[in-house]
Amino acid sequence: MSSAPSPSPGGFASGHAGGHASDPAGGAAGTAASPASKGRILVVDDDRLVLATVAHGLAQAGYEVIDADNGDDAILLAREHRPQLALLDIRMEGKSGFDVAATLRDAYRIPFMFLSAFSDEATVAEVQRLGALAYLVKPLDVGQIVPGVEAAFARIKAEPALAAPSGPAARDGLSDPVPLAVGILMHRHSLTRTQAFARLQRLATELGISAAAQADRLLGAVEELARSSE
Repeated sequence: MSSAPSPSPGGFASGHAGGHASDPAGGAAGTAASPASKGRILVVDDDRLVLATVAHGLAQAGYEVIDADNGDDAILLAREHRPQLALLDIRMEGKSGFDVAATLRDAYRIPFMFLSAFSDEATVAEVQRLGALAYLVKPLDVGQIVPGVEAAFARIKAEPALAAPSGPAARDGLSDPVPLAVGILMHRHSLTRTQAFARLQRLATELGISAAAQADRLLGAVEELARSSE
């Protein structure tokens, strides 16, 4: 990923627990997202260059950003700021992105998506099990990440149950299989997202089923493979 551009003056204000909060409207982070922002998002990555780049890019795109470089701080910041969405790296020192996701889901009912360089079958199966809204595979620049975040926020607004599930099981059935399946196809066949989605649609058409149904078939096969390797 390219080097992070220098934040504009006042773009980042110190947050608690070692994190930072960035409000595009220039206001302090509170219990509700600024009316001028597109939404409040927690970004977590132990690579500080990636973290700074993604956080700055999302702030420039109009989001109120809270960032943390480790899982423990991420959970503390989530409890204090109650973001509407979290964007999580998976493999970090201490608590992993999976650990953070489980806490956000079970304790705070905060939807999440993953941004990771790992796309092996076991990882994708765990992403699905946790109920992530999306799974983006690095390397990606901010221009590719922002549309994924926008799609996740659109889904949260369209499906209120995503923001307030009654429990862990409620999230599992709401996870969208299509972006997860696209991620698998990208990794397996070295495809772009557009090519992978086209491949998914072509396979679905050949079988006379929907893209979502074909995605479920693919994810089911991945989960079965993961279980057989345990």
